[in-house]
Amino acid sequence: MSAAVPLRELAAARRIVVKVGSALLVGPDGAAHGDWLAGFAADVARLAARGQQVLVVSSGAVALGRRRLGLTKRLTLPEKQAAAAAGQSALMRAWEEALAPLGLTCAQVLLTRDDTEVHRRWLNARATVETLLSLGVIPVINENDTVVTEEIRVGDNDRLSARVAQLAGAELLILLSDVDGLYSADPRRDPAARRIARVSRITPEIEAMAGGANATAGVGVGGMATKLAAARIASAAGCATIVTLGDRPSPLQAVEDGAAATVIEPATTPAAAYKAWIAGSLAPAGSLTLDAGAAAAVRRGKSLLAAGVKGVEGRFDKGDCVVLRDEAGGEIGRGIVRYEAGHAARICGLKSEAIEAELGYTSGPFVHADDLALAQAAAPA
Repeated sequence: MSAAVPLRELAAARRIVVKVGSALLVGPDGAAHGDWLAGFAADVARLAARGQQVLVVSSGAVALGRRRLGLTKRLTLPEKQAAAAAGQSALMRAWEEALAPLGLTCAQVLLTRDDTEVHRRWLNARATVETLLSLGVIPVINENDTVVTEEIRVGDNDRLSARVAQLAGAELLILLSDVDGLYSADPRRDPAARRIARVSRITPEIEAMAGGANATAGVGVGGMATKLAAARIASAAGCATIVTLGDRPSPLQAVEDGAAATVIEPATTPAAAYKAWIAGSLAPAGSLTLDAGAAAAVRRGKSLLAAGVKGVEGRFDKGDCVVLRDEAGGEIGRGIVRYEAGHAARICGLKSEAIEAELGYTSGPFVHADDLALAQAAAPA
């Protein structure tokens, strides 16, 4: 159970989210830990060079802001928000100074819980992240602690990183911790405790291990338990999770070299999870009627083009879910539409090249194949 973790998840992942906590980023003096950041930046550069996309979920704004503002006692919520405001610029400067010498550009993305749970805001956040990644930029993501209250917080950056992995369609989430994985018991108290190298499913027995694991190091209920909660979110979204020790030079390289870690396997794939979400979690705001040719193409997994749409019903906005129907009224599937209802009605039947002339812009197909979930009866055999 304690052998080196197989590295197929890290080697095969196209898109990787890494969560970095304050203890790694901020040294004992309250300043950014430059040496550690330089080693981690080398990890990111190596992954980027082989074509993998990396998103970083980074704590540290409050810790850096405390030093800047001279706050030493336990912080009230307003003081914590002030510290976050003062420290976020320092946090981004630390990331820029670490990544820029390696030719990497980073960008700040601040999220609240609504950005990961409210559909339209989720779509906007996803579009921003996709654009940054397409430009070769490293998104550095944090909760927007300056404006959130306890009632609307994500809660911790472990969970935020899982929501980011879900939003980005990542195949791998890496949680850098103060232990090298999940143990069957607290290894500091139980010499017989063993590291669990691989978890296929998070069961009550696995969760019980987290509740008692290494509590003196801060990885009990508030540490490893939250990491398993994050891994559960990631698993349902089709994303594997690796929990490993972060406090070492180039921690991702160490994992690739066989350092100890725990892998928590995904329950599905990111694409399948996303399509299941479209099919089962979104209330349709309207419907589109397709001609026979478009219906056949969609059933084969193709995108829905304006030329194949015969009718538009409902009042929907860009990014809403709509039902796709054939000319007999049968449901073909459901998808995320790229035009609001009024504009959709204007371009029904038009060739793709005519859309911009009609509307003054184009958003591509009516429904992209990636945003389409076929009804079971319509799915190819």
